[in-house]
Amino acid sequence: MGSQSLALLNLSDYEISPEKGFLPQDPLGDLPNSPTLNDLGHELPKLLSARTVRRFIDEQRQLLPSIPSTWRTEVYRAAMRILSFAGHAYIWEVPDQPAAKLPPQLAKPWHEIAQRLGRPPVLSYASYALDNWRRLDKTKPIQLDNIVLLQNFLGGLDEEWFVVVHIQIEREAGPGLAGLLRAMKGAAGNKEEEVLLGLKSLASAQTAMRNSLLRMKERCDPYVYYNRVRPYIHGWKNSPSLPNGLDYEGVESYAGQLQQFRGETGAQSTIVPCLDAGLGVAHAPDPLTLYLQEMRDYMPPRHRAFLETLEKATDDHGRSLLAGYVRDRKVRTPDLWTAYCVCVDLLAQFREIHIGYADSYIHRQHQSHASNPTAVGTGGTPFMQYLQKHLDETKQALIE
Repeated sequence: MGSQSLALLNLSDYEISPEKGFLPQDPLGDLPNSPTLNDLGHELPKLLSARTVRRFIDEQRQLLPSIPSTWRTEVYRAAMRILSFAGHAYIWEVPDQPAAKLPPQLAKPWHEIAQRLGRPPVLSYASYALDNWRRLDKTKPIQLDNIVLLQNFLGGLDEEWFVVVHIQIEREAGPGLAGLLRAMKGAAGNKEEEVLLGLKSLASAQTAMRNSLLRMKERCDPYVYYNRVRPYIHGWKNSPSLPNGLDYEGVESYAGQLQQFRGETGAQSTIVPCLDAGLGVAHAPDPLTLYLQEMRDYMPPRHRAFLETLEKATDDHGRSLLAGYVRDRKVRTPDLWTAYCVCVDLLAQFREIHIGYADSYIHRQHQSHASNPTAVGTGGTPFMQYLQKHLDETKQALIE
């Protein structure tokens, strides 16, 4: 990407804001003229507790009367959220006895909405977190004491806290993404002061993100997460209990073929891949890099496009634009290198905290049935050894 095209790059073109990052404007709660689906969303925690989700859905002739082409994007996103939670609740209602097929009254609208949003018909991070919050007081900002979820599975403190911490981190990433873009534009235009100010803004945001991540254990217990939150977010690709995938009954384009999609995972957040891309942190190919590449299919298309745009930002030597710029000035302008290293180190800290959580929340837990394995993530891939490798590669950027 040339310096001229980078100079024209705006966050708003990619559904990103400096204030909220990848979060949208306050998401819609209920759908217009859709009482059955709205009721299902409201009652889902109780139906799931009573294990009557399947019965409720099976008894409905239709969940959505129609899907108007005139709906705004926020309405499609709200429909996707409710349908995704309902779909996973239907499948994993009895976690060790998952349903292998979805009835057409659920499968067809879920597939159609997913097509309109450019994502697969499965619960993704966008529906689980980005589009799943409301402010208790709309005059106050998005922060942990002012946001709650619009949709839950079983509900309760641990599930709520697990997701709202992610939402808080997404909001805190906004100024950081703006800072990263400012630094990259500064590098493209050879403006050292802009690079420095951008990197300092990024570091400030990363510090806030790290501090929020450190709060996870305050109200989300590892045992409760593993046994009461995690079972419902699994997918049906590389799934021990759904090895062949899922039958979406009535979806003509699938022609009766079983479909396999990954489960919801924070790896579908665009933040860390954007930081890797902007800071020039490279990862040698391994199963996790292949998996993370696949996770882009589950991101909102505009967010995925932004990430790909950052990855194309290289200098005349084919190096990452920002990383190459500060490395060339290590001796002449050491403040730039120091500011860059602070950002890379904060990214490494974030990864290290995440590894600790992956270990305590999943790896160390007692596996009671095959549908909730401790050796693989909710996306269906072995994770511990590769998470450590990616952390080591992040640290390597500090010494190259």
